[in-house]
Amino acid sequence: MIGVFDSGLGGLSVLAAIAHELPRTRLTYLADTAHLPYGDKPDGFITGRVLAIGRYLADAGCAPIVVACNTATTTAIQALRNHLPGIPIVGVEPGVKPAAQGSPSGRIAVLVTETTARSRRLAQLIEIHAAHVETLVVPCPGWATHVETLQPDTADFRREVEEKIRPLVDAGVDRIVLGCTHYAFLAPIIEPLLAGRAQLIDVAAAVARQVLRLHGDAHVDGGLRLQATAHPERLAAALPALELQALAARVVAVETVSP
Repeated sequence: MIGVFDSGLGGLSVLAAIAHELPRTRLTYLADTAHLPYGDKPDGFITGRVLAIGRYLADAGCAPIVVACNTATTTAIQALRNHLPGIPIVGVEPGVKPAAQGSPSGRIAVLVTETTARSRRLAQLIEIHAAHVETLVVPCPGWATHVETLQPDTADFRREVEEKIRPLVDAGVDRIVLGCTHYAFLAPIIEPLLAGRAQLIDVAAAVARQVLRLHGDAHVDGGLRLQATAHPERLAAALPALELQALAARVVAVETVSP
């Protein structure tokens, strides 16, 4: 069984990619909805939650475990690997490398939460993979929360997104990294603003391929357990609202848990 977790709905974008690659494997998705969002929380708090959830999923028999949250990955994935040395841990990091490698203009942007923006890991990714290009780190406070409300396309929010994106495109940025798993659900709002002049970079498919390499597609029942630390029914209701009907068809349980 593969375990996937995030603070809320954002990791469903990664889960959907994994489910597509592994249609017969049992999956568990855990949303730490009692403590979302992670993006504005202190590093120590995030690390504590990541270790608790990782241990819970490991005790439930999950391997590998996917940290489907950029903020949690950049903050605490090494601590989780140290905590669970016998279990493969797959993280979700901003796609700085493919963006930098594929940028004709040599100018990229990374859309991130406030915590990821100040993380040492993001700075390392940029130093290692994007030293040869100009990288603009763009914090997007509140964007993950808009996805969690399932109403990300209000007029005010669309204006807020436009105020972030249009200056980047006008400045010659040609690769824009979605540095939070929640932001994948905002692609329909962002892409029209690019006017064909820039490309969005999302790593969900690459993460799914890594999980497939580690685990293979087990010949089991393909069931999906949805778990949340608060209001799991909202998690189930979000699947059709986010056009994730394929995931909804695999749900076998919806549960409240307390890691």
